Amino acid sequence: MESAGSGLICSTVAAPGQRQVQQNRPCASCDRVSPVRQESDVPARRPAHPLRIGIVCPYSLSIPGGVQAQVMGLARELRKMGHETRVLGPCDGPPPASFVSPLGNSLPTASNGSVVPIAPDPSAQFRIIQLLNDEQFDVLHVHEPLAPGASETALFLHPAPIVGTFHAAGESASYRLLTAPLSRLADNIAHRVVVSKDALALIQGYMGGEYEVLFNGVELDRFTGAVPRRLDGQTIFFCGRHEERKGLDVLLAACAELPATVRVLVAGSGPDTKRLQLEFAADARIEWLGRISDEEKMEYLKGASVFCAPSLRGESFGVVLIEAMAAGTPVVASALDGYRNVATDGVDALLCEPGDVAALAAALRRVLDDAQLAASLRHAGTRRAEDFSMASLAAAYAAIYERVVREHRAAQGVITSRVPRLRRAVQRMMR
Repeated sequence: MESAGSGLICSTVAAPGQRQVQQNRPCASCDRVSPVRQESDVPARRPAHPLRIGIVCPYSLSIPGGVQAQVMGLARELRKMGHETRVLGPCDGPPPASFVSPLGNSLPTASNGSVVPIAPDPSAQFRIIQLLNDEQFDVLHVHEPLAPGASETALFLHPAPIVGTFHAAGESASYRLLTAPLSRLADNIAHRVVVSKDALALIQGYMGGEYEVLFNGVELDRFTGAVPRRLDGQTIFFCGRHEERKGLDVLLAACAELPATVRVLVAGSGPDTKRLQLEFAADARIEWLGRISDEEKMEYLKGASVFCAPSLRGESFGVVLIEAMAAGTPVVASALDGYRNVATDGVDALLCEPGDVAALAAALRRVLDDAQLAASLRHAGTRRAEDFSMASLAAAYAAIYERVVREHRAAQGVITSRVPRLRRAVQRMMR
């Protein structure tokens, strides 16, 4: 498989029995991701032939989430590059940006040990069919291609060449339930991407095939340039969904072993919010912030003494760690494989055994008590975050888009005209 040529690419991974082409620059002393920095090597320039790019997100763009953040950040960078880019996805309320085409409200659905806001209802599918027909995209970038709703519909119709990005890691009930017709939809993907080695292991175990590993990116300037929230005393910041796998109860239990002057700021919400608020109601040091905006998250990250990510499992990649590092905040996190993609214990973060209350409390205490250690983690973390810029990720994807569009046009005998591709796709479907 041809590479897009980005430093963010780890490797092109073949199905069992096929040759694997290694393209990354591995870290000499560990197995963590070591992408190549690009900003200083490749100057930003407007593309000679801008593309009309449609990015499909199956999850509500009004609700904070890792996939949603990647979709929106990638769209912003592609638009900066000069590509006409629109995002298609559910929205519970007004769309978060002018380039978002809403598909209607979402429906909370259990998936991968979590609850995801998707829109599998017929009205949402009619909306995306109409949008695909009206917009006539040159290329579609479908995130979580096999997720029910917008992603599956776009994959089924495939009115333009499709780049598919798989995010899920760990175990997935939806993948276990894959039927032959559903798995065959993956044949409509011109180029398959996974965001981590864990995500690769999951999807390849069910579907096989070739995948390119492109690690997630962060809009670094949004975090480095954020104004810190003014916070009194020492503070620990948590931001995430309040559910068992995120380990928030472990962090709150660890508070009992920390000095009485340390405050814990908890952002987000979820199915465990009320239970945890009742269970820890006697601890006045815990402040419940509720859902916060991206701008507020940046302010809290920038102002907190330490950021804590105590997840127990199911993290394919540590974007939230990169965000904290970019903000210049020391990180304490669980030693999950997904987080080890980003962080090295004792270098740019402190990592501890998932679910170990005493170990988490000890790691937090070390950072809060040792100013020299905190400064070292901040410095190394800032440097590490530079390896994962969204600008580099957008350049990698743009190269993939250009190649699949070029190959598609050559195969179809199309040079520049935009023909009614969706109409032909619907006709194929009706045969």
